[in-house]
Amino acid sequence: MVDLTLGTEPGKHPALTDTRKSYIEMVRRKRLYGTILLVLMLALLASGFRVAEARNAGGFLNGLPMLGAFPSEVLSEAWRDRAHLPGMMWHFLPSLIETLNIAAVSTLTGGLGAAVLSVLSTRGLARWPSMAPVFRRAMDAFRALPDVVIALVLIYVLGGGPIPAVIAIAVHTTGALGKLFSEVAENADLKPVEGLTSVGATWGQQIWLGVIPQVAPNWLSYGLMRFEINVRASAILGFVGQGGIGYDLKLAMQWGQGRYDEVVAIFILLFLTIVAIDRLSDHVRTRLTKGA
Repeated sequence: MVDLTLGTEPGKHPALTDTRKSYIEMVRRKRLYGTILLVLMLALLASGFRVAEARNAGGFLNGLPMLGAFPSEVLSEAWRDRAHLPGMMWHFLPSLIETLNIAAVSTLTGGLGAAVLSVLSTRGLARWPSMAPVFRRAMDAFRALPDVVIALVLIYVLGGGPIPAVIAIAVHTTGALGKLFSEVAENADLKPVEGLTSVGATWGQQIWLGVIPQVAPNWLSYGLMRFEINVRASAILGFVGQGGIGYDLKLAMQWGQGRYDEVVAIFILLFLTIVAIDRLSDHVRTRLTKGA
């Protein structure tokens, strides 16, 4: 009889030694490749640092001792005027509300655009399948354009104010959320869509009744996460003259010493707002995805 547990020939064992040697050789080869890549990366970092150090007017290493000078000056002035911080936070509250409005409108607008583009570019759901790659490339283009660059261009067209910030963030949000929405829609069950198609439902009815109920929790979860990001983005855009609390922060930092207490008050206000939004959105996402 043939011993199937030991090989095709009776009394002959598999070459376990050769298998062990080949495994050890494979591990050594991977370690060698990993070491070579690590050395190459370190060499590139070292050469890049030397180039940056040569182009830096003051020198990076020479400026390291001054790294904590500015924060300590800001914090010391804020601590000296700490009694005025609550009043300053109340003073900048309208600017914070403007920032939140910019983030909310841009997230809603970008989310609606992302929902439409994602459905039009999803395989099996696209209204015009031949145009799906075009819609995908459009989302890639929106996602590739930094919102700051879009805002700077719109300043020359529309002037300063919150409108350019809303448009800039909404365009970037459309591309970012469109990619996430499309991935969620691709995993949707198509059986409800097939059932609606069999009874003569239009394409819009198929999407609204067969797809949206499945993807809505994940879409809302991604939308809330994007709202957090857009709050920070709208504050950053204030530095390029787009209004909101970021513009007040820019003015306070430009004035320098004597206005650092305002800088700290704005930072505290932003920090508390981001924490509150993060906790709220985390709670809502948990309820939407897990139902508890």
